[in-house]
Amino acid sequence: MQIILIEDVQNLGYKNDIVTVKDGYARNYLIPQHKAILATESAKKVLAENLRQRVHKLAKIKQDAEALASRLEPLSLTIAAKVSEAGTLYAAVGAAQVAAELGKQGYDVDVKTITVNEPAKELGHYTATVRLHKEVAVEVPFEVVAEGAEVAEAAEAAAE
Repeated sequence: MQIILIEDVQNLGYKNDIVTVKDGYARNYLIPQHKAILATESAKKVLAENLRQRVHKLAKIKQDAEALASRLEPLSLTIAAKVSEAGTLYAAVGAAQVAAELGKQGYDVDVKTITVNEPAKELGHYTATVRLHKEVAVEVPFEVVAEGAEVAEAAEAAAE
């Protein structure tokens, strides 16, 4: 069944894409959740006209995403997490923590656009992918440190 996506759906497509999915997935999930509509001939014509009218607006959105990506590229985050005495994290560091740390640094990034590439279940260095636009993605490295350690590191840096 062909459908037109109304919003971005991870691992399926982006807003205004025409994709083919199984009938049950479309009828039982995507359409009732208002994530898609049926791709009838009239819906395709309306979509084509809307896209034609929004070409300049979409170019501006992509340009803004590229500008944000260039500002995020040199960035490296440090995320503090609670650690057991054995050195393992009580909870894995995920997209929400990365988004919160980006927010602290003044970058407004939606949690839904962030994917942590490998589960951050121990202290160490990891990367997260931030999809700002369907054609613009940036890798943001982050380090997971013990919750008291970042205070000690900041004090050492201030002493030097």
